[in-house]
Amino acid sequence: MKKKLFFVLIMAMSLSTSTLFAAEAASNNPANSEKNNKENKLTEEEVGRMTKRIEEIRDMDKSNLSAVEKSELRNELKDMKESVRANGGYVYIGVGTLILIIILVILLV
Repeated sequence: MKKKLFFVLIMAMSLSTSTLFAAEAASNNPANSEKNNKENKLTEEEVGRMTKRIEEIRDMDKSNLSAVEKSELRNELKDMKESVRANGGYVYIGVGTLILIIILVILLV
């Protein structure tokens, strides 16, 4: 019983430290984070252009392309994916956080 309790406490502490460090990093430099958020936002025109290009690449017949051309297409798609990630395209939820949310929902319902 003591081992289980110790394990649960260690797990809870380890899950909470990552959010603590993330909060500290964000609070240390709010001016830079606001500046980066303004600079990194994609406009509607850029999003539309990227969407069209992704659809063009998806609809291409890639069977007659050389290896270099295929590699260039992959790199182009990776660059677009990175720019979307840098602009806040989605939210990460860690496994520990997801488990905690599920447990809380079960307990509170």
